[in-house]
Amino acid sequence: MTGLLLGILVYVSVQLIIGWWVSRYIKTEIDYLLAGRQLGYVLGTFTIFATWFGSESVIGASGAIYSGGLAGSTADPFGFGLCLVLMGFIFAVPLWKRKLTTLADLFRERYSSGVEKLAVFMMIPSTLMWAAAQIRAFGQVLTASSSLELEIAIGIAATIVIVYTVLGGLLAVAYTDLLQGIVLIFGLIALFVLVLFNTPDIAGIWSSIDPDRLTLRQPPGTPLLDRIDIWAIPLCGSVVAHELVARVIATRSPEVAKRSSIAAGTMYLGFGLIPAFIGLVGLHLVPGLEDGEQIIPLVAQAYMPTALYIIFAGALVSAILSTVDSTLLVASSLVSHNIVVKSSPNMAESRKVGWARFFVVIFGILAWFIATNAEGVYNLVVDAAAFGTAGFFTIVTFGLFTKTGGKYAAGATLFTAMTVWLSSTYIFDLSWAFLLSLFCSIGVYLAVSAIERFLDK
Repeated sequence: MTGLLLGILVYVSVQLIIGWWVSRYIKTEIDYLLAGRQLGYVLGTFTIFATWFGSESVIGASGAIYSGGLAGSTADPFGFGLCLVLMGFIFAVPLWKRKLTTLADLFRERYSSGVEKLAVFMMIPSTLMWAAAQIRAFGQVLTASSSLELEIAIGIAATIVIVYTVLGGLLAVAYTDLLQGIVLIFGLIALFVLVLFNTPDIAGIWSSIDPDRLTLRQPPGTPLLDRIDIWAIPLCGSVVAHELVARVIATRSPEVAKRSSIAAGTMYLGFGLIPAFIGLVGLHLVPGLEDGEQIIPLVAQAYMPTALYIIFAGALVSAILSTVDSTLLVASSLVSHNIVVKSSPNMAESRKVGWARFFVVIFGILAWFIATNAEGVYNLVVDAAAFGTAGFFTIVTFGLFTKTGGKYAAGATLFTAMTVWLSSTYIFDLSWAFLLSLFCSIGVYLAVSAIERFLDK
């Protein structure tokens, strides 16, 4: 185990060196936050894929499927994969043409600076939960590769993630994502082939799987609203997530933004089926796991030669680094760009980058605390996708494609979405809380917009 851990840490060290090397070319805030808006088709596709295809797609999804079958992980890979395709077909081009630095810039330009600031403080919790999911998954990989306790492993993971993000920003990640994505895809294919050809009677194992575990349908008796809510969270809750928007607007043209998103979504759906397969057969290969999220690391250790496992684990860690890098950059950019820099319009570019790096450290520490106290990766991801995001989906959609609604409609919608989701989830324990918050968001936006039009006459 010590050798495996050492191999993973060496792999991570290479990533840190790349981050340091690329950091020398970071001169402006746009370089640090958006890779200078220079990503082409290949880098654009792989950076979107690598950002979304992280711990939840491998560790979280396989664990959820191990425990509850395909229906236990509807969001991943199916919902989030379709989310990327939806981004490409509908949102990528109009978002790119706005020339935004952060998603909050859209709220200032379309609504008001007040809505911009309100959005900043409401987006940060969701972003931190997403970052915490990646850090926790990183800790799971380290735990499976050593004798470390999970809490200690999460602390080590958080430290590595913070240093990596502070060094290179999105420019460094854009150049490493291509290599990371290729290695991760190779590792997943290799694991699939090894399990397929080295498991006695794999066909018999597959045929013995309970048919209920092979369907995306929720158990009989599940209310219709619950079924819709499960799909609405990854689609409507994540399609305008700032982590995704940042990668899309970092491409060099609207055509690249669109096609890269669609290609990344297609890859996501295809390669995401491999962890789903491992989760399904894993119940027979490694029965009785208390923590289903350990299934991929344990199966990889059992079926892969040591050298190949080190490469696979390193690639998985790289994918996690890529994802958490984006989330910490997003949280940092929202505060540094939309709050600190906006208060000092003449600030030098070097100071802008300095502030962005400072807030990466702050939010990295907060994400570590959340990761340590969370129940699991998959739950963190779903909560992040649902946390008040119905309001953002509503005001982004109306703001991009219509002239309906002003600052009061946007502000009321954000407040309503957050209030309804929090109360429905933690007070009333409503199973379709996101869907209710989405319905209320659209209703409030239209109602307040009508009042705004009436008062303007």
